[in-house]
Amino acid sequence: MTLFHRIKEDFLNIKRNDPALHSTFELLFNYPGLWAIFFYRISNALYKRGLRFIPRLISAIGQFLTTVDIHPAATIGHRVFIDHAVGVVIGETAIIGNDVLIYQQVTLGGVSLSHGKRHPTIEDNVVIGTGAKVLGNITIGKGAKIGANSVVVKDVPPHATAVGVPARIISNCGNQNKLRHDIL
Repeated sequence: MTLFHRIKEDFLNIKRNDPALHSTFELLFNYPGLWAIFFYRISNALYKRGLRFIPRLISAIGQFLTTVDIHPAATIGHRVFIDHAVGVVIGETAIIGNDVLIYQQVTLGGVSLSHGKRHPTIEDNVVIGTGAKVLGNITIGKGAKIGANSVVVKDVPPHATAVGVPARIISNCGNQNKLRHDIL
């Protein structure tokens, strides 16, 4: 899939799935999460080609304009939506699957200074609530939900719901339907 098609897919995903969206104009001018992903897609494509300074510059411009900090080396799948997009941080070795919904103030961060994998892996169809911190080389399983303001430092199994500080599993049989805004 080309870079253009990826960006178009991000755009159409929000258009199809966000019940608060009323027009294309609104999407272009009031959705910094879309712009954050746009800047990421471009910087990541250049980063994969071995460039380092230009992708980091593009990333810095994106961060300045959107308040979302996504490292150009992070891996982000298809149809990822950063809703409300204020203060989101996605670290260098983070891996995010397809159809993931991330709310404002979420951090996908590292807990070590090692040069290897140190950020979380978020599998497909995950919802990460407002203010959640997902830290370290852990995995959030397919279809899992992370509650608002939770601090997750251990793996979360597929279709589970984790909440609290530190996060604990409160449900292990979550809704296994396609990602929707009204589920969390």
